[in-house]
Amino acid sequence: MDTTLNPYPIALARIPGLGAKSIRQLLTLCTSPEEVFNLSHTQLVEVFGKHTAIIKSIESKHTLMQAEQELPELQRYGIRTLFFTQPQYPQRLNCAGCEDAPVLLYQLGSCNLNSQHQIAFVGARKCTDYGRRTTAQLVQEVSADKPVIVSGLAYGIDTAAHTAAVETDIPTVAVLGHGLDTIYPSDNRLLAKRILDHGGALLSEYPLHAPISPSNFPARNRIVAALSDAIVVVESGERGGALITANIAFGYHREVFAVPGRLGDPASEGCNNLIANNKALIIRNAGDLYFQLGWKTAMVGRRYHEEQQSLFASLAPDEQQVVDILQSCREASLDELADKAGFSLPKTATILMNLELKKVLYCLPGRLYKLS
Repeated sequence: MDTTLNPYPIALARIPGLGAKSIRQLLTLCTSPEEVFNLSHTQLVEVFGKHTAIIKSIESKHTLMQAEQELPELQRYGIRTLFFTQPQYPQRLNCAGCEDAPVLLYQLGSCNLNSQHQIAFVGARKCTDYGRRTTAQLVQEVSADKPVIVSGLAYGIDTAAHTAAVETDIPTVAVLGHGLDTIYPSDNRLLAKRILDHGGALLSEYPLHAPISPSNFPARNRIVAALSDAIVVVESGERGGALITANIAFGYHREVFAVPGRLGDPASEGCNNLIANNKALIIRNAGDLYFQLGWKTAMVGRRYHEEQQSLFASLAPDEQQVVDILQSCREASLDELADKAGFSLPKTATILMNLELKKVLYCLPGRLYKLS
């Protein structure tokens, strides 16, 4: 039996009325899920107080019996479970701000969910050809560093991101809104197989045979957001799942990027609104993403970096000093830059103006400066 297939974490995650945040707190009191099911009635009352339904569910061991019956089928599919206390569990979901992340995940496939770089691509199901091409181009540009590409296996931008990852031979994770015994949409069954064949994974918080419900997909989006260091919205209307993911990511303190579109274009209205409301940064190419995230070792877009190196080579020593400060702290105010560089405020303001004219940096709301 696969040692990752332990019935106790599965059973604990299914206790009615016991949410992810409560389970995380509970495991600070108990050493393991197994210990929870071995607590005496008196101990359960001490822990759960008047929550008698939870106490009865634990004492009946109904969910534990269900979990034990499920193990052979999970093993037959080759699915493993990841509990939040295990090192294989994606640790980005354990970060502060992600308290609502599921404590148990089901994984099919070999992809490491704790890779150094993980980028999500989201967007409209009914995307344009431009959206598909832009997605493929961005994935191609980041492929040199083998990041994990995360998306939701839906039509449109999701499909374009997964396909581009497979075709550039980098791992990709599809987060599903149902059990791993089925694929939705069914048209993406072949794509799902290609994802697994190329070292990717299918991931879900839902058990086998869980019904496909519309409410599952917005919930699925929080996993897409939490799994990633950055979320790229390629195309989105005024409403849609991509915007839900972007807003969740913003709340999780992830960097959100949006591909700008033409004014008045319904396919890009959501992206333009994210940028206008300062909830997303404009992404023109992969270089923007790498500079914002500080991934300095990345070999992204050789021409882009050659242009940047050529530009930086032409900077005056005082300008280069300001650039070096911004590379270390990502963004800073005029006063902070003047203080760190040891320059007067008027001199620093002049340097910043020159660097803006050279398109080396730009000014954010609140008069904060950031490298382009």
